[in-house]
Amino acid sequence: MSAATTTKHELKCMEIWSGHRSVENVAASPGLDAWIFSQPYQGEATGGDVHYLSLCVGGIVTRLVLADVSGHGSVVAETSATLRTLLRRFMNAKRQDRLVGEINREFTTLEQTGRFATAIVMTYLSHRNSLLLTNAGHPHPLLYRHLNHSWSLLEPQATDSGSESRGLKNMPFGIVDSSAYSNVTLPIIDGDMLVLYTDAFSEARNSDNQMLGEEGLLKLANSLPGDLPCEEFGRRLRQAVAEFSMHFSSDDETLIVIRFGKGRKSPGLKERLHGYKSLLFGVG
Repeated sequence: MSAATTTKHELKCMEIWSGHRSVENVAASPGLDAWIFSQPYQGEATGGDVHYLSLCVGGIVTRLVLADVSGHGSVVAETSATLRTLLRRFMNAKRQDRLVGEINREFTTLEQTGRFATAIVMTYLSHRNSLLLTNAGHPHPLLYRHLNHSWSLLEPQATDSGSESRGLKNMPFGIVDSSAYSNVTLPIIDGDMLVLYTDAFSEARNSDNQMLGEEGLLKLANSLPGDLPCEEFGRRLRQAVAEFSMHFSSDDETLIVIRFGKGRKSPGLKERLHGYKSLLFGVG
């Protein structure tokens, strides 16, 4: 089953895009374009991969969450609704520490149902050209630097910690309620790119049962031109993984490619005022 026809949309102030169905969308936010491809396993209506993209009331904070939630169907739908509520609650915060903590606590309360999630939480501040990223046990994103025209794996930065917290960092949400999460903060320039994905891509296997892995995915990314539009780069990367693998699409697939430096124009006064009205009075 192929994803739905691509649509393009300019994200508005106080808007949240989310989903866990088959989609192929391009969303534009101030300072970035994001191609979002998601396809549930075996053509099911919904899958365990969920994504969220939001823009704050002032049009400067773009937040993206990609989560691989255990389970399918109504279980994921309920979790998706809860995460959407949390994202709206914190969508105007420039930092994401409290959001990350609340998501982990929410999953921890569902421990008896066996629900947990690996996730990437990303915040982009367009007025500072700054990217903040938290990884909760998820495959490492790929980062493209326009200055040197090459890709690398984006791994958490080393931080000091007490011995009691060793081994309890950056765990999937819902595993340990006291897990600490480190952030990566990066300056961004026009032309930089970021690739987020679920483990269907890194765990793809070839005919010899060899796993592609994160390094293999990185090698495929480096083999592609870095100046492609995000949607074309994403399609070509997915095709490269499919050509490598005899057992691709054995899980839910989600691939998100973000290109910085384009996107929509900054929102005008009228749109920002409408956003504040929505924030204060809850009107659409």
